[in-house]
Amino acid sequence: MAGTRSTAGTAGRGAAARVRDMGTSIFTEMTDLARRTGAVNLGQGVPELDSPPALLKDAADALLAGSNQYPPALGFPSLREAVAAHQLRRYGLDYRPQGEVLITTGATEALASALLAFCDPGDEIIAFDPCYDAYAADARLAGARLVGAPLVLDGDGFALDADALRAAVSPRTRVLILNTPHNPTGKVFTADELAVIAEVCQEHDLTVVTDEVYEHLAYDGTRHVPIASLPGMRERTLTISSAGKTFNVTGWKIGWICGPAPLVAAVGAAKQFLTYASGTPYQEALARMLGSVEEWAGELRTTLRNHRDLLTDGLARAGLRPFRAEAGYFVQADVRPWGYADGVEFCRELPERAGVVAIPTSAFYLEAGAPAWLVRFSFCKREESIRTAVDQLVRAT
Repeated sequence: MAGTRSTAGTAGRGAAARVRDMGTSIFTEMTDLARRTGAVNLGQGVPELDSPPALLKDAADALLAGSNQYPPALGFPSLREAVAAHQLRRYGLDYRPQGEVLITTGATEALASALLAFCDPGDEIIAFDPCYDAYAADARLAGARLVGAPLVLDGDGFALDADALRAAVSPRTRVLILNTPHNPTGKVFTADELAVIAEVCQEHDLTVVTDEVYEHLAYDGTRHVPIASLPGMRERTLTISSAGKTFNVTGWKIGWICGPAPLVAAVGAAKQFLTYASGTPYQEALARMLGSVEEWAGELRTTLRNHRDLLTDGLARAGLRPFRAEAGYFVQADVRPWGYADGVEFCRELPERAGVVAIPTSAFYLEAGAPAWLVRFSFCKREESIRTAVDQLVRAT
């Protein structure tokens, strides 16, 4: 009968191919394991640390004052001005607040909008492998293919493989995603490595989309350098960052993208049909806070560096082999000393064995042949949480 709904399952043809295999991720699985077992969750990078009190007060005041409707599509002028001032003050990058800065619903939306703006079906995008899992999903939504240029193990860290990067470029390559400081490895790309990447991008006329959300969280004197600041790179680079990691407000979802006006306009064309605009009271508060970010970020770096050292030392005492974390939230560890060749198996058994949850690094790799024995642990947690996790890991050996 016309208009009668089927009772045999979902009506219609079902999900589109672009999302059909996007099922439950290892992150959801591990978070559920932590909840069921009561294990200390060192899996996802959700900070347990405090936010700046002045920032929270400003957001509350803005909300109570009635700043609860749509902000301008490009973002509040005051926040765009604050972002531009930050880029000039910190990196010498001069962007016009009107036309060269766009406020987004977190860095995640900025990345998705950029790939939608610059990739057609069949195009290719290069990312350094392992990489944040949203890159592959965003590429797929754009109809493009994400190609991994592997980072190589280098002592207790990770390094650029220049030959692998050059080999990854094809006639279909349109975009290179550069994530530095890097998730999940904690690597900060060196000046020499950035020079190689810049050379490749200029040689092949690639647009660069950067993910710099950990820009303020580089430790031990390591310096973050935006690739847009290199000669010949500003005009082809979209620089993305956000407030979430810097101020421990990941739930606010306020990000920004800076670049030449034609590139930013293309991103805005895609972005306007995703969220249009969001976060009105948060944007107002961040416009005031961003000017004093250096003092706050210095204190946060000290806290996180101490937590990193506590976790790294604990992993080593537990018999695992930790890698160097130069920035960000995460430490990589080799779990083979515990008799595991597979990080997924290790992570599934760890909550019962040691009362700790971690994430297998294989979840971040694009290409075959990756080291399956790497596991990622998070240190953006309270000191009490890390100490408890360390004690339990040591007792489990």
